[in-house]
Amino acid sequence: MAETVGDFFWNRLHEWGVRRIFGYPGDGINGLLGALDRQGDRFEFVQVRHEEMAAFMASAHAKFTGELGVCMATSGPGASHLLTGLYDARLDHMPVLAIVGQQARTAIGAHYQQELDLNAAFKDVAGDFVQTAIVPAQVRHLVDRAVRIATARRRVTALIFPNDIQDEPMEQPPRAHGAVFSGVGWSKPVTVPAGPDLQRAAEVLNAGSKVAILVGAGAKDATDEVIAVAERLGAGAAKALLGKQVLPDDLPWVTGSIGLLGTKPSYDLMIECDTLLMLGSGFPYSEFLPKEGQARGVQVDIDPGMLSIRYPMECNLEGDVKATLEALLPLLRHKADDGWREKIAGWNKSWQKTVEARANAAADPINPQKLFTELSTRLPERAILTSDSGSCANWYARDIKIRRGMMCSLSGGLASMGAAVPYAIAAKFAYPDRPVIALVGDGAMQMNNMAELITIAKYMNGWANRTLIVAVLNNEDLNQVTWEQRVMEGNPRFDASQSIPNVPYHEFARSIGLDGIYVDEPEQVGPAWDRALASNKPAVINFKVDPSVPPLPPHINLGQAKHFMFSLAGDSERGSVIVDTARQVMAKILPGE
Repeated sequence: MAETVGDFFWNRLHEWGVRRIFGYPGDGINGLLGALDRQGDRFEFVQVRHEEMAAFMASAHAKFTGELGVCMATSGPGASHLLTGLYDARLDHMPVLAIVGQQARTAIGAHYQQELDLNAAFKDVAGDFVQTAIVPAQVRHLVDRAVRIATARRRVTALIFPNDIQDEPMEQPPRAHGAVFSGVGWSKPVTVPAGPDLQRAAEVLNAGSKVAILVGAGAKDATDEVIAVAERLGAGAAKALLGKQVLPDDLPWVTGSIGLLGTKPSYDLMIECDTLLMLGSGFPYSEFLPKEGQARGVQVDIDPGMLSIRYPMECNLEGDVKATLEALLPLLRHKADDGWREKIAGWNKSWQKTVEARANAAADPINPQKLFTELSTRLPERAILTSDSGSCANWYARDIKIRRGMMCSLSGGLASMGAAVPYAIAAKFAYPDRPVIALVGDGAMQMNNMAELITIAKYMNGWANRTLIVAVLNNEDLNQVTWEQRVMEGNPRFDASQSIPNVPYHEFARSIGLDGIYVDEPEQVGPAWDRALASNKPAVINFKVDPSVPPLPPHINLGQAKHFMFSLAGDSERGSVIVDTARQVMAKILPGE
């Protein structure tokens, strides 16, 4: 059989190192699917329940492995379903290639069934490179550019294949005017700022007596270098949400997460520092950084477009965080005064008591924070954690203590609901020998994650370690938005928009062959984690938690307090909200009360 366009396409992707594709079939890509089948075991096709989940998995694959993530969907609705997951990759600077079908070339422009203007639809999310294959001789350079641009620029790219080109005989470009001959390959450069710029940065950092470091996902491969620089400068370090795995939380100068979902020590670190070193982070909330003019600033980022847009920095260094810190370290002077570090350690010690007291405060039926503090002490070595957006992300950010060797992530820039379970599935495919835990709200489970439990059941027998736990915070409420209505808007909970059904997630899990656990009493929380971690198959834990426990920010301003008080007048949960909020505020002062 002569090589088809589809055959060539997969052979070329294989040359580029692609081995796994997340997708869902349809007649718009049948030619590509047939060619993929002919590839045998050279590729792994992961069949999802919905195309959006395929794009989330591709994004997560890129996050957890550093490789190109690849997702695939049919024409029309299949292609449009990818967009949310692709935006997740774009906003978090992840390299992802989307492969989509299209109607026959002869039908384009005819208002044909499932014909969308896909170039226009993907132009924003895949703006660096989105192209439609028109003739076979064009496919070679389309594949090469799509992969190289996605990988080198850490962007989303998209290739569109009309269904009538996929089975055509492959043709190489002719040696003639108008044809090009592309090749496979790209080597990642090591980008380091020039010597004079490093010297200026060192002068700023050496002059500071209270240095604060903020790390993001761009520093995830530079743990040792960040620690070395922090030790040299006597600095404290906070972590943006996507940088949670960069530094282990058992270091006394690491203050944990920053921002609305952050810790009080991270807030204090930024309020009191005189120098800020920002490493590979696009943390968006400038109000949680030092006040303008309070601190001198140095920033390192591989993307110059992210420099000096959250805080006005004196030194803006375009470079790889790891290599830049290696070059910067010899220029830094050791700070002998431990006063700043001792103050940070004191904040952390006090905060830990607050966290424990809040997690153990009474609630009806279960305090959601207790799920996270109980899990944190039980986390296996090399565990991978994923969190959804919503109130669960608050407790994930504050109450989970990460150790060296662990990995964790969530939808950062997009902050989309529905990412935790597909992220966990992608992590399990990438690292089938590692335990994976997804932390999910009941809103996200009902939105789309419940269906992906079927994907887990479909593939679980192929994993060397079957520990994959989906923990559901079941409070029958879209809780994060409920609290935003109260605190940000001063409105009572809008029951019509916020109440969601009570679903027996554990029973559904059992019905498809997974372990299902139901927990509605505080003393059952720890044993439930133990059972799930020891299970010989993936497990779903349905935790019945109290929606009235407030996700208190590290700092409450007067406007937020006023809004909250005004909101209570017409709130259907007024009584329990007042009681649970009082318990959380007073937990440190009156533990157990």
